[in-house]
Amino acid sequence: MSKIGLVPAAELAAKVNKPFPNDSVAYRKARTALLAEEIELRRHIHRVAAQRRSLPLGGKAPAYKFLDESGKTVTLAAMFGKHDTLITYFWMYGPKRERPCPMCTSLLGAFDVPARDLTQRVALAVIGRSPVARQLAFARERGWRNLRFFQCIGDDFPKDYRGLAPDGSEWPALDVWKKDGKSVHHFWAGESGGTQDPGQDPHGAPDPTPLWTLLDLTPEGRGTKWYPKLEYPDTVP
Repeated sequence: MSKIGLVPAAELAAKVNKPFPNDSVAYRKARTALLAEEIELRRHIHRVAAQRRSLPLGGKAPAYKFLDESGKTVTLAAMFGKHDTLITYFWMYGPKRERPCPMCTSLLGAFDVPARDLTQRVALAVIGRSPVARQLAFARERGWRNLRFFQCIGDDFPKDYRGLAPDGSEWPALDVWKKDGKSVHHFWAGESGGTQDPGQDPHGAPDPTPLWTLLDLTPEGRGTKWYPKLEYPDTVP
């Protein structure tokens, strides 16, 4: 056992090592070594998650205003509903965009179905600069049914929380908020932009969408020049 009472990863990997049909010795050896690394990665993810949960509350959110799906003016606090924690995603769908960002669309598509499960524990809201009706129309086009959409009133919110650059370009922003009494505090945001290593696109860890996570399991990986699109030719998958 290690100092923290965990069986060494290599020992665990060797213990569960079981060949699939026709595995070569070389493959099994390499796969077992990889499994040990995957065990270490899982443990690291758990350590990082624990460190994230122990963050103190961030700054108190200013009194931003938004429009909900009924056209009612609401505050950030109203988005919490019955919960004390809120996850927001600011997507790149400003009023001047003919269509929303394909990468944002891919991520929100992955959020829509599990939103019903997520909202048993936390609140979830999608925020954009386009009118809510426009956001909803696109959501229905994609077949989304479980996400709630809100429109920024003014640009203070996206400017403050890194969704809108001074030159007017938009960036996606994933944020977590915590309600403390009547106050709303920022708790966490994805801040990995600009930290990517050579040859990589900006992305966090773990990735919040299964698209990249699943591609990372394949021999080809996620690639360096492939990105999701809004439409694909009618071909058999």
